[in-house]
Parts: sequence; structure tokens; C-alpha cells
Amino acid sequence: MTPIEIGLISVIAIVFLIYSGVYIPIALGMVSFVSIWLMRDNFTLALNLLKIAVGDSAMEYSFATIPLFTFMGLIVSKAGLGRDIYEVMTMRFRKVKGGIGMATVGANAVFAAVTGSSIASASVFTKVSVPQMIAQDYKPRFAVGVVAGSSVLGMIIPPSAMLIIYSFVAEQSVGDMFLAGVIPGIMLAIAYIGAIWAMGRFTPGFVGGRPAEDYELMTAREIASKTLPTVFLIIIVLGGIYTGWLTAVEAGATGALVALGIALLRRSMSPKAFWEALLETGHITAAILFLITAASIYSRMLGLAGLPNQLQDLLAGNQSSFLMIMVIYVLMMLFLGTLLDTASIILIVVPLFLPLVEAMDLSLIWFGIITVVGAEIGLLTPPLGISCFVIKSTLNDDRISLKDVFMGALPFAFVMLLVLIVLIRFPGLSLALLN
Repeated sequence: MTPIEIGLISVIAIVFLIYSGVYIPIALGMVSFVSIWLMRDNFTLALNLLKIAVGDSAMEYSFATIPLFTFMGLIVSKAGLGRDIYEVMTMRFRKVKGGIGMATVGANAVFAAVTGSSIASASVFTKVSVPQMIAQDYKPRFAVGVVAGSSVLGMIIPPSAMLIIYSFVAEQSVGDMFLAGVIPGIMLAIAYIGAIWAMGRFTPGFVGGRPAEDYELMTAREIASKTLPTVFLIIIVLGGIYTGWLTAVEAGATGALVALGIALLRRSMSPKAFWEALLETGHITAAILFLITAASIYSRMLGLAGLPNQLQDLLAGNQSSFLMIMVIYVLMMLFLGTLLDTASIILIVVPLFLPLVEAMDLSLIWFGIITVVGAEIGLLTPPLGISCFVIKSTLNDDRISLKDVFMGALPFAFVMLLVLIVLIRFPGLSLALLN
């Protein structure tokens, strides 16, 4: 077989293995290693490339952002800041039709800016928001759909684990990727709030809910105590990166220290919770390092096979326009999103398209935002919508089926697709804070 044939078979084999339940890094690493061995008929070369991939990944300075931001997000989650922000948002939106849903989106957007995890957001707001919405007679499908839709903000608004993974695959600055994710994340949150308002006005039967009853207003001091810690943390992290005072690694370290200080001052961090946060940080960091190492050897395999160049020649031979290439790319992302998780999609597809994007003189930062938003739509679509599964398992309510969660999330997946089209049409939206 030629290297091209081996490369194509290896990509298909990786997708098949992941869909069959094989751990992503193992599928990527094992198939890539065997493919290099077959292409060069040299076991030693394959082994050396694997050692280089491991060394390059572990020794990369910017890799330190992963444990630091992960630890910060876990501390914030365990300190109860998400619940505080939600309570303030609920008070502000209480009189609007679908107001609790809007509050959930707003609180999720703020929570995402200090956690970077859609799974954490889905878990926290399933416990906090869904019971309250159902108690106010909102339709269960709408309630879980709002949480599912807004949970994906955690993967777009920085600090985001997916943006970090993309930055390693595309060899881009983590700090630049974070800044590029701010405006698209805010756009998506605003689009969600607008969609909820439209649903409340034009499809009230889907939303449900009853008029707001007397609600105890918070004092200015209570609002400040619940919001200022989170706002301060966001300013420290994103403000430090934007002004250039802090690198992404330094911002992660500072954010983790400030988050821990906030948790201690609020007396919301027990020694047991602190130890759990440390252990979970280690588990997540090890898993992501394994992913990045596997992606590195996979990229080398694709380069040896010549698949990216072959794809570039194929599209150039057909005189494909920018629009056609982006349509193909987005459709591929949407299709894979029904089968694979976001990290798998980024690790498999991005190395194939990077040379093509570079040849077209397009921004790899912008391409990263398009990739993450496109892949995140898969979190809301069956059969493998991870956020939907997290919500169902966290909710533990037999009255709400997994189908209800997916159907409730469907309008928000459509809103994401519209935002993605806008981001493709206007690349400057993703790059505005970098200029």
C-alpha cells in the first residue's frame, strides 16, 4: 500500500475505534504508531517519533496553563460562585417571560469565564436551575434545553480547555486564543437570550412558566458580595492577558491563587474539597497531556502520509472557493459531532485542514474559533451529545427522558449554527481584541 492509502485507512480506523469506545489517545497513538511503522517499514523510526511527541508535549511551557486553569475552575465551582451569580441573575430577570432561562444563560456565561468547562456548567446548573424552572411551571424540555445550550459557553468563553488543545495542535498562542474567544462567546450568550425572548413571545407553549410572584429583593450589599468576587477574578485573568501584564501561564497561576483566596475568605472550601480539587486537577491534566501527545504523533503520521497536501491538491484541482471549503469543513464538523466528542474532532480534523488554511493565508486563530464553535454543536446533538448525557445523569429525574433533553437543546444548537455562520462571514469579530 502507498503512504496515502495507509494514511486514509488510519484516519478511518481511528474514527471507528473511538466510536467503538476505545479511549481517544490510545486510538490516536496506537494507529498512528503502527501507520508510521508500516509506511517507513522502520520500527525504530516510529518509536523515536513517539518519544519526540511525548517530550515536546510535556516540556512545552504553555502546557502549564492546563493544570492552573483547571484548578482555578474547580475551586470556583466548589466555592459556590456559580450559584451566587445565578441567584443575582434570577432576581434581575424574574419579571420577563422566560426570565429564569435568560438568567441561566447569563450566569453560565459568567461561570464559563472562570471555569472553562461545559461539563462543570452542565452539572452545576442542572442542580441549581432546572428544579427552580420546573417549580415555576416551565416546560421540562425548555428547562433542560436552556441548561444544555448555555453549558457550551464553557468551551468558547476563555479559559477553555478546547481552546488550549487547539492552540497546541495548531501551535498558536494560548493567550491569543483566549482573547479571540471573548467576543464570539458573548455573541453566543446574547443570541441565546434573544432566542429565549423570541420563544417566550412566539411559542409560549414550548416555554411555559407562570407570572412572577413576589420575590425578595437583594440589597446592594448582598448583590456585591455575590458578584464582586467573580467579577474581580475575571478582571484579573482576562484583563491581565489583554493588557499584556500577564502571560496565559501567569494569568492561570494568579487566577488559581485568587480563587483559592476567595474560597478561604468565604469559608466555602473544606480541606476535603481542597484535596478533591487537587486530585481532579491531576486527573484532568494527565488526560489532556495524553491527548496532546497522541495528537502530536498523529500529526506526524499525517505529514509522512502526505494526506494534508493531498487534500489541498484535491480542493485546488476542483477550484474550490473559500465558501465551498468552509461549507465542507462545517458539514464535516457537524457530522463528526454526532459521533465524537469535541476533543476527538479537533485532534482528527484540524491537522488535515491546517496546511490548507495556511495556504489560503487565513488566520489560524480565527480558524480555531470556527473549529471549536462547530465542534461544540455536537455537544447538543444525538447520539453523543455529552452535555445532554451529563444533564440527564445529574438530574436523576425519571419524568425527564434523554429525548426531552435533546429536543430541548435543538433550538440552541440551531442558534449556535447561525452564530457560526456569522463568525465565518465576519472573521474580524474573532480577531478584534488582537488588533
